[in-house]
Amino acid sequence: MSEPEILSLNPQAGLGDVQPERSQLSHLVRHFLERFFNHETASPDGDAKARLILIAFTTGLPGFVVALYLWPDYHSFIPYMRNHHVVWVPGPPPYWVQVNQHFFFALYSFIVMGIVTVFEWDMFFPDLLDLWVLKTLPIAEIHTFLARVAAIAIFIAGFLFNANILAILVLPSAVDPPIFFRFLIAHVLAVLASGLFAATFILAVQGVLLSILGERFFRKISLAMQSLSITILLMLLLLFPVLSGVVPFVLQSDTRYAFFFPPFWFLGIYQCLLEGSSSGLPIYVQLAKNGCIALMLLAGLAVIAYPFAYLRRVRQLVEGPGAQSTQNRLGLPIARLIHGTLVRVPMCRAVFHFISQTLLRVQRYRIYLVLYGGVGVSVVASSILRLSVMHQQVRMEISSDGIRASTGILAFWLISGLRMAFVSNGNEQGSWIFRHVHGRPPHFDEAMEQLRAARVWVLLWALIVTCGTCLASRVFAPAELLTWPAMASQLLVATGMCLLLTDILFLNVKIVAFTGERTSEQPNLATSVLKYFAFVPAVAWIPLISEPWIEISTRHFIIAAAAIAVTHLALRSRHRVIVREHCNTPGLEEDEKDFILKLGLHY
Repeated sequence: MSEPEILSLNPQAGLGDVQPERSQLSHLVRHFLERFFNHETASPDGDAKARLILIAFTTGLPGFVVALYLWPDYHSFIPYMRNHHVVWVPGPPPYWVQVNQHFFFALYSFIVMGIVTVFEWDMFFPDLLDLWVLKTLPIAEIHTFLARVAAIAIFIAGFLFNANILAILVLPSAVDPPIFFRFLIAHVLAVLASGLFAATFILAVQGVLLSILGERFFRKISLAMQSLSITILLMLLLLFPVLSGVVPFVLQSDTRYAFFFPPFWFLGIYQCLLEGSSSGLPIYVQLAKNGCIALMLLAGLAVIAYPFAYLRRVRQLVEGPGAQSTQNRLGLPIARLIHGTLVRVPMCRAVFHFISQTLLRVQRYRIYLVLYGGVGVSVVASSILRLSVMHQQVRMEISSDGIRASTGILAFWLISGLRMAFVSNGNEQGSWIFRHVHGRPPHFDEAMEQLRAARVWVLLWALIVTCGTCLASRVFAPAELLTWPAMASQLLVATGMCLLLTDILFLNVKIVAFTGERTSEQPNLATSVLKYFAFVPAVAWIPLISEPWIEISTRHFIIAAAAIAVTHLALRSRHRVIVREHCNTPGLEEDEKDFILKLGLHY
């Protein structure tokens, strides 16, 4: 063996940067971290870096904005006139206002980390891709396991940092705490403990259920658990103004409500570190102890359950799910009824069942349903529920206006979620059969039948869910909504909202469901969010105005029904014009681009 050549400084500089060789474990950790952001659910366009930056700023921005808005509360910034003299609003705010502000940051960290963990929980364990690729490589199983555990730890730590760092940068200067370092330590430890508890809780529950129930049964309840988790977490965020009104009573009274609500535990940690165990309320010490003990127990449970769940998941992936019968005898009469009434044309029937068999099989579409459904149910719950303190007890009240508004809100989020799933790009596997049979674009009649199947599917489920919710709300609705005119108007508005929202949201849809193509254009998140901010108040306001008016007389009921029918026919006519223009556009070959067509230049 010859000695290595010794080079002078100039030749060494000419070699450029010498990258150290990474270990196998390091490569695996980077691979699993990339898969958290580069799978088809999190990044359908494959641009994981851009999506990571977007998510990081999105999670940290609300806390940052709230911290900025606290500055006027703690400074004499707002003047007003009193007896012809300028008086400045004094600061800081009252004690319980400050406690509620601390409660918001602990609650927000809890909610964000819970949602992020639920969104990614399918990636915390191996899947078939890992089994097919990594098992064939000379990689020790212990290295794969440790790398995934390290990736999960880095993922959770990274989102804890992203969700809270922006608020921490401006919060001390906004509130001017008497003891800077004490306030900073209290805030950092409380929000980190709250977020870590939420992430650990989701991970521990998933590990325990996989270890005990197995992959097959867990997969059956996975979607329901994700939906319930997202709904509860978003409901807590939207109900914060309601919760903040009862925080003083809950913490000062002898009730035990605070001990069963985890965010209160970390508020106790916040106040104990900020005020001291002797000067603060006695309940803060008990809540802080509960939070510390619960966090340690959950962390231990997650550490113990995860290896068993990991091994059982790998074993069941190797063994396969086994043969299962997909025939549903209970659904045969319903399918025959639908075939004879709604989807009588064979082409429409084929697309209808293509949607039914595809929607719940693809993880990406399931996540869309979870997110949109969770947002819809949480908005409805926050509109209906009210909390008040009467006779030294916390009471829950039902808002009649909230029940009326829930009709449009629920229909909007359900239909918009289904539309997002139907037109999402990056899943072209199902489009080849339609392209080869009917052409691209298809003839007008075939295109109308294909698109009609999707609209019928969406309208059917929207009517079932929305009208079913209206009927179920009669169990707890106030007396003014239990009359027959009130129920008839509510059902008419629910049916009309489902019909017209389906027409509006699917007006420009010109493809078969789940057959969208990848686009080079990046969607504008601000524009997408603005659309929801514009639509949600409108769909909530329409039932509030129309339902009391419809209840007045039968004549008003007939006028409303006629208005819905006329609007539906107008939208349907416009949709036919859009589809006809699309079908008359010459199709592109496989290697052609649509740049010229986007400029409006046809050839």
